[in-house]
Amino acid sequence: MFKHSLHDDLDNSVRAKNTIMTSTLRMLLSAITYFEIDKGKDYEASDQDVLDVIQKEAKKHRESIEMYEKGNRPELAEKETQELQILMSYLPEQLNEGKITEIVKSAVEKTGATTKQDIGKVMGIVMPQVKGKADGNLVSRIVNLFLTSS
Repeated sequence: MFKHSLHDDLDNSVRAKNTIMTSTLRMLLSAITYFEIDKGKDYEASDQDVLDVIQKEAKKHRESIEMYEKGNRPELAEKETQELQILMSYLPEQLNEGKITEIVKSAVEKTGATTKQDIGKVMGIVMPQVKGKADGNLVSRIVNLFLTSS
């Protein structure tokens, strides 16, 4: 199971004295544990649950990086960036903008969407196709571009 491989990676990072990897994996495993607690007694996170938690943590890191850069704190932004890279290594390969654009174009054609009011229809078709493989903010931005240029 995916969660067990995270524990193994944590053990290896501790032995290798890789502090950034160790702290990132401890944070991630803690987030997974909180997720399981929220779900109820004896709940064991599935691989998909673990991927969802990793994505949520990656999103938090992206937001933190943005805030640290705005706040002129490059040393903290760098630490968050390193942690984000570790988290991203556990996610499936991310789709590039071109592939996302193709998926959005197909969804726009399928729904007949033409205005910003149709964003929900398009996102409803696109998000299941890109779940875990693309940042939701990027997808939203591309959908908005399509519906404002139409």
